[in-house]
Amino acid sequence: MNVTETRAWLAIALAPGLTPGSLETLLAATGSASKLIKAIVAGRGLPGVDAGVDVQLGAGTREALGRPDEGRLDAALAWLDSGPHRALVPYTAGDYPPLLKEISDPPAALFVQGHPAALSALQIAIVGSRNPTPGGRDSARDFADHFAGCGLTITSGLARGVDAAAHRGALTAGGVTVAVCGCGLDRVYPAANADLAREIATTGALVSEFFPGTPPVRGNFPRRNRIISGLALGVLVVEAGLRSGSLITARLAGEQGREIFAIPGSIHNPLSRGCHQLIRQGAKLVESGADVLSELGAIAAASVDAARTPPMASDDDTSTTTDALDPSYQNLLDACGYEPVTVAILVERTGLTAAEVSSMLLILELQGQLESGPGGRYTRIFERS
Repeated sequence: MNVTETRAWLAIALAPGLTPGSLETLLAATGSASKLIKAIVAGRGLPGVDAGVDVQLGAGTREALGRPDEGRLDAALAWLDSGPHRALVPYTAGDYPPLLKEISDPPAALFVQGHPAALSALQIAIVGSRNPTPGGRDSARDFADHFAGCGLTITSGLARGVDAAAHRGALTAGGVTVAVCGCGLDRVYPAANADLAREIATTGALVSEFFPGTPPVRGNFPRRNRIISGLALGVLVVEAGLRSGSLITARLAGEQGREIFAIPGSIHNPLSRGCHQLIRQGAKLVESGADVLSELGAIAAASVDAARTPPMASDDDTSTTTDALDPSYQNLLDACGYEPVTVAILVERTGLTAAEVSSMLLILELQGQLESGPGGRYTRIFERS
């Protein structure tokens, strides 16, 4: 976008009362963000808009569009120009995340530091306590490592504790992670995660709907949470007390039609009570990464890195598909035998790690070599003679 359009979108992002439907109608009537604002300032009628056919603009919306806070617009433009890999992604842009568009109140525009394309990748959100137990921290890191190894982008909120562990797990696996921030991207909150934020932006993205200069006040975080859940296929809650903000994220995920997962814990651990409450309310109980991937099904499987897919027979090859598999995948298939087996059994039979087995099973299921069933069991599919 040029400066004129960017400035116009910044003004739109500041204007109250613009729903996704009304915004699309207004832009369809005028052709661009800058023309929309010019029409508002000039007081011209907007086809199909002022007549009340699709949307009515309130006085506050008209005032905000016609007389935006020029200081905030200047500060936002200065931030966008102050370093590399900084972008404003408006609602109508091709790289605006499609899943986020599905929620009831998506931001009109997103500030991004890093790679905007990361926002449209298939994602799993991992959230939880800012003060987790050592086991909770390890679980967040290990699950993120596993999911990232399977090709999923890890989304979280850059907070201390579970959030930071999830981001770290994804980075350790060489994966991509997205941090949704509750303040302007000109600052990092908490400041202790500044190095982590820089690492995230290298391959993934920092994202916020809040203008540069916005402090991390309490009221920002529920709004941030709806973006965390809105970007993802599902939300995994690792540890959470009964008053945890992670439960807000889970509630928003449910309202948005996303999958909700929770890891159970000791009945004596207060940080398990929020997860247990979610499970009682219908969240999926999770003991392994395979529990999550089996629920996400074909959508999650489609995100597997193609580079990890074993070579298959070409159309001209007279051998069978099974014969064309990489030896490690063939060994795993052979270890399945003729009866349903669990990941634990395959780990024992093959000597592979649980993460390796789970990732390979996902790829083999995508190729039609086996199928998953109840209880996390996998059954090999044999060709009929």
